[in-house]
Amino acid sequence: MNGMRLAVFGGTGFVGSVLRREAQRRGIELVCFSRCEREGFRVFRGPGDLDACGAVVNLAGEPILGLWTAGRRRRIVASRVEGTRRIVEALRGTPVRTLINASAIGYYGDTGETEVSEDSPAGTGFLAETCEAWEAAAEEAADARVVRIRIGFVIGDGGAMHLIRPVFQAGLGGNLGSGKQWMSCIHVEDVAGLILWALETPSVSGPVNAVMPEPVRNAEFTKTLAAAVRRPAIFPVPAFALKLILGELSRVMLDSARVRPDVATKLGYAFRFPTVTAALQSSSKAK
Repeated sequence: MNGMRLAVFGGTGFVGSVLRREAQRRGIELVCFSRCEREGFRVFRGPGDLDACGAVVNLAGEPILGLWTAGRRRRIVASRVEGTRRIVEALRGTPVRTLINASAIGYYGDTGETEVSEDSPAGTGFLAETCEAWEAAAEEAADARVVRIRIGFVIGDGGAMHLIRPVFQAGLGGNLGSGKQWMSCIHVEDVAGLILWALETPSVSGPVNAVMPEPVRNAEFTKTLAAAVRRPAIFPVPAFALKLILGELSRVMLDSARVRPDVATKLGYAFRFPTVTAALQSSSKAK
C-alpha cells in the first residue's frame, strides 16, 4: 500500500468513517467521494478522478434501516447495484487493480441452524437477491482483483447499535422473538481492518465474510449487551410485534445468520475483537 492512493466511495458512513481514520493512521493517501461537495470529499466526475489511484473501496448504499416501502426497496437496490456498475465502468482504462466492494451476510438468507461459509450458495428473499445482484455488478470489473466483503451485524458507536444501545441503557432491552436465532457480529474496527488486510493481501479475492469467528444466539447477545451497560434485559420483543412495526425489515432481526469467516481465519487475519463480549465491552467503554 505504500505510495498508492486509495479511492473510497461511501466514506461518510459508519464503516467508512472508521476505515478513513484507520487508513490515515497507517499513512495511506485517500481520495474520498461523496454525493455532494464537502470538506475532505469530492463529487465523482468520472474515470479521470481515479487516474492516480491503485485501489477502490466501495461502501456506498442506501441505509436499510426504516420501513421498506416499494420506493425504499428500489433505492436500496439501485444505490448498490447501479452505483457499483457506475464505478466498475469508470475503472476501465485506469490504473486501479483492486476493487473492494461491500456486500452483506444477508446474501445467505435465513440460515436456521446451518453454518455457512464463503462457499455456500445465496439464500432467498429481498436481501439475498439484492446482495447477489450487488456482487454480480462488482464482478464485472474483469481487469481488477475483486474482493466482496460480506459484512455482518456491526458493533460500535453507530449503525443499528446507535438505536439498540439506548434501549438497553434504559433497562428496556430483551430478546428479539424467540432469542434462538443466530447472530454473526463484527466490531466496526475489524470491518475496517479486514478491508485494509484484503487490500494488502494479494491472495485474497472473491467473497470474504466480515464476521467474528463464533456466532452467538440472540439471547446471548442480549445478555452480553445488558451486562456491558450494567442493566437488566427483561423485556423481550415478540416476533409478531416486530413484524407489525417493521414489516419485512423485521427479518433482519429475526432470521438466523450462522456465518463463519473461513477466508479470514485460514489466511491469517487477526481479529482485534474476536468475541461479542470483547466487542460490546469496548463499545460501551467508548461511550
